[in-house]
Amino acid sequence: MSAIASTEARRTTGWVVIETIRGYGVDTVFGIPGTHNLELYRPLDALGIRPVTTRHEQGAGYAADGWSLQTGLPGVVITTSGPGLLNALSAAGTAYCESRPMIIIAPGPARGAEFADVGTLHETKDQLAAASAIVEWGRRVQTAGEAVAAVHDAFELFAARRPRPVYIEIPLDLLEAEADVPADALAPRAGAPATRPDAESVATAARLLAEAREPVVLAGGGSRGAAAELRALAERLSAPVVTTLNGKGVLDERHPLAIGSSLRLAAGRARAQEADVLLVVGSKLGEAELWVDRLAARGTVIRIDLLDSQIAKNQDADLGIVADARPALAAILDALEQHPVDAAEAQKRSERAEASVAETVARVRAESAELSAQNTALAEHIAAALPERAVVATDSSQIAYWGLLNTLRVSEPNSTPYMATYATLGYGLPAALGARIAAPDRPAFVVVGDGALMFSMQEFITVVEQRLDVTVIVVDNGGYAEIKQNEADAGIAPVGVDLVQPDWAAVATAFGGTGRRAADAQQLAAAVEAAGAAGGLQLIHIDQAAYAYDSGEARR
Repeated sequence: MSAIASTEARRTTGWVVIETIRGYGVDTVFGIPGTHNLELYRPLDALGIRPVTTRHEQGAGYAADGWSLQTGLPGVVITTSGPGLLNALSAAGTAYCESRPMIIIAPGPARGAEFADVGTLHETKDQLAAASAIVEWGRRVQTAGEAVAAVHDAFELFAARRPRPVYIEIPLDLLEAEADVPADALAPRAGAPATRPDAESVATAARLLAEAREPVVLAGGGSRGAAAELRALAERLSAPVVTTLNGKGVLDERHPLAIGSSLRLAAGRARAQEADVLLVVGSKLGEAELWVDRLAARGTVIRIDLLDSQIAKNQDADLGIVADARPALAAILDALEQHPVDAAEAQKRSERAEASVAETVARVRAESAELSAQNTALAEHIAAALPERAVVATDSSQIAYWGLLNTLRVSEPNSTPYMATYATLGYGLPAALGARIAAPDRPAFVVVGDGALMFSMQEFITVVEQRLDVTVIVVDNGGYAEIKQNEADAGIAPVGVDLVQPDWAAVATAFGGTGRRAADAQQLAAAVEAAGAAGGLQLIHIDQAAYAYDSGEARR
């Protein structure tokens, strides 16, 4: 069988759905072609859309998430029916928990064939219900017009409300049918205007913050689109800024007011707990970000969030502002003009705040080292070796949450793709390849444990196939070390946690990349530099049992 020379243009429902998505600026989709989803692939070349074929649908979802974090657009995942869709649902669960935009599109049973149970290919009892249980909303459309409307509704959700994944199911017969949808119906729609903050609440917030002696800003993922406003407010108030992991980098972490993403450590939490006025921007303050049940702030709490339902979630608020972070912070800044500050006093406050931040950062580092000396030391070596502006995707690995996310100082948001709440394995590698496609000017790295990398190592070949420059640093602790410790704490001898390791450097070479090893800080720095110069798929293997943790000094 030979391939045809060019694709026939057929204006099917699949075509108009993809054309609608393209109109919103999406130029890359992730997924795997299958027998039932061909009409979603037909228009890609004609519409100038890059298809990225991962080697597993879960990888497609995580790659779409990594791409989305860099572009601000929703990641788009195309799966086939049945197993393809179900494979992608873990990625949908991640996007839901971390409040990230994603569109998953899949074919479903033909109209009239729902629940037939007759043994058709990929037959699933109720894939719509399965997906709908995970995403913000799932919709099975009945006409091409409904399919196009579902796309518009998805983008409206992402623009005006809490961004979370959606699922659009197109019956197979409809997907393949000619679509009678006027061209103007496909045009992108203007998003709903951002919710404007209540003026009285803004004035009260400005007064409380202006009168505060020890204000602190706690920035979550909902603040990522308001980095400039957040920095201006922090500087105006001389307020230290502590972030969640999803908010990491909203304030340049080398800024003298930046404590960093250290809410999981007691020293970082204490600054938020002890503030006389705490401004929480775009965070639900969940246990997964805090590592304790509740923050239990003792001062006056002001919360800014898109949703009224979040204002008192996990932490009561004395004042709630329901609005997008950017206009809310801008309005508070404007209102602070009514509260002038003496220049000399402002300078003293700034110096006190910066000194206290430096002390807190030192305490965070000491606490991190006490909790996990090896991971902290190794993370400092890794951070010192990384180039400027690197995107560093991580996984639910000890080297990430015990080390790198505490030590690496990043200068902009979305520099460390991660999923603090869903805490999955297999995220880092596909997220990095998606990020590299979206931001080719930024070096792309993956720092993960050996157990986590085993979940998605098939995506090595996607990196090679897509001709991407991605460097993977795999920290090998011999298996699931965290769970091994959990077992010991529970009085259980090690079971199922000591894993046989491949020759990791050879694995990378077998996939068409280059494998290296590093046993100390000097070798690690040299390996990272060589990987960057060579490009393509690069892997650096670190055997934690043999690594010299006391070698070298962190430079960042």
